[in-house]
Amino acid sequence: MRQRAHSIPHYALYGDAGQPAWADMVHFERIHERSGAHDFEIAPHVHDGLMQLLYLQSGGGETVIDDRAWALQPGNLVLVPSLAVHGHHFTRDVDGPVVTAAQRPLESLLAVAAPELLPTIRQPVVLDAGASPRHAEALMPLFEAIERESRVHAPGQAAAGSALLVALFVQIGRIAAAQQVGERGGDGGRSRKAAQIERFRALVDTHFRERWAIERYAGELGISAGQLSRLCREALGMSSLDVLNARVVHEAQRQLVYSSLSIKQISSELGFADEAYFGRFFRKHTAQRPTDYRAQARRSLAGEATGASPRASARRVAW
Repeated sequence: MRQRAHSIPHYALYGDAGQPAWADMVHFERIHERSGAHDFEIAPHVHDGLMQLLYLQSGGGETVIDDRAWALQPGNLVLVPSLAVHGHHFTRDVDGPVVTAAQRPLESLLAVAAPELLPTIRQPVVLDAGASPRHAEALMPLFEAIERESRVHAPGQAAAGSALLVALFVQIGRIAAAQQVGERGGDGGRSRKAAQIERFRALVDTHFRERWAIERYAGELGISAGQLSRLCREALGMSSLDVLNARVVHEAQRQLVYSSLSIKQISSELGFADEAYFGRFFRKHTAQRPTDYRAQARRSLAGEATGASPRASARRVAW
């Protein structure tokens, strides 16, 4: 279909005359608003310089992007990069938000804030938000905030809208990563393994301060501690204990840098029996004492550090 692109209509938005590719814009609407006006059939077309993101809250249908077809159902995210030839067939009960944004400015933002997301927004894809319920929960508040910002003419609109777009695509990147975990599990989509991993990480988020043993997490999932560790190694490349410890270290680093709590208070907040035990744990996983990490991080924030980032030596996992 790429070879036939010269015969495909080029639109800014479907049914509207094309605008220059450099147009710096963010547009928000509901899927049914435009598709309903075209009897829920959107013929193949191209957006010059603009990417689109659709989130189906209800209804379904089919989308074809660059000759690849996907069946659509509620919970699907449809990402269409600029210059991708695409068309949609929707059921009449379809609804959900659509965000259209200038591709190049968005890529420039992500190149600075989250360069790892650039491949995600450059390839057409349909994602199942159900692959990561805890990240899917953040989608609609962000879509709604983008809608409000797109309708308000006020100082700082571009900055606020850009920040919201970046936050939205961070969540989409997380959902894409969760879906890839499921696909590696061998049974496609949101596999049972992917669901268990997502449930484990949600439990860790909720209970890591209580210092639950791995056996308790495994019991909540209905599997053994050994099975949980094997599952984490297959999906994440690390043991279940490593996942738990990485979450504790992440929170400890955050508290050390951004809170005024003492080391003793932080150790208590994170469920350690005493300050000394916390200190040994933190040093084991970051190669720094908590006091040294805090001092170096705060010097860096103040613009005084000349060496590497204080996070460079920490053993971390993308949460």
